[in-house]
Amino acid sequence: MDASYIALLVGYLLGSIPFGLLLTRLSGKGDLRSIGSGNIGATNVLRTGSKGLAALTLLLDAAKGALAVVLAQKFGPEAVNYAAAGALVGHLYPVWLKFRGGKGVATLLGILLPLLPLAAAVYAAVWVGVMIAVRISSVAGMAAAASAPLSAAVGGHDSLFPVLLSFALLILWKHRENVQRLKEGTEPRVGRRGT
Repeated sequence: MDASYIALLVGYLLGSIPFGLLLTRLSGKGDLRSIGSGNIGATNVLRTGSKGLAALTLLLDAAKGALAVVLAQKFGPEAVNYAAAGALVGHLYPVWLKFRGGKGVATLLGILLPLLPLAAAVYAAVWVGVMIAVRISSVAGMAAAASAPLSAAVGGHDSLFPVLLSFALLILWKHRENVQRLKEGTEPRVGRRGT
């Protein structure tokens, strides 16, 4: 099998590990999918009342994206793109959860760390800055995702622009219900109950 397809498969398997779901179950907090938005990501883990578990979920969701890329870097740039795509799609659509996964914001950060560190720094700054400014997780996540292809373009990494643009569009697609709630003025702020 071609190295790129192996990288895609390994990336997908890593990305599909539902750390938020596993951590909340192991800690006795029940099925994360029945809490808040039902999402398996760090923001919903925070709704269980555990900041520590939410932080650990964020770190592990980022780590699986980073690990997929680091492993694939041994096989060349094409394999890296396949691994990155596999990790993000695995998180968004994990086979173990009937393809109902998270929204990919932390996983994309992890992908960027070894792939394009400067873009990762911009991504993190946008994510944190917007979160502090508006206190709406979905807005911060979408803004951060949008920054990734822009960073690649501005930094002269034209070869990464298409893949990062596709990743950003996937994350925006996964936030489509949040966008609708933003239009209706019903999207919750961090620290309040809701979806």
